[in-house]
Amino acid sequence: MRKNAKLPKSLGNKIQKRRKEIGLTQEELAFKVGISRVYIGYIEQGRYAPSLEVLQKIARALNTPISDFF
Repeated sequence: MRKNAKLPKSLGNKIQKRRKEIGLTQEELAFKVGISRVYIGYIEQGRYAPSLEVLQKIARALNTPISDFF
């Protein structure tokens, strides 16, 4: 297993935790970011790593510094 193979899962867990802390659904977050709910679900599951642009939008929507996800 590559060293960074766990990064998408860790990132997804942190995004999901923050989303739930502020009381947003996946659908609401997806709308704010401008992506599909399914894609947010895949990011949270660690199946996909978002682009830096999408990650910035997620961080902004969650009112969280991007550095908190790493």
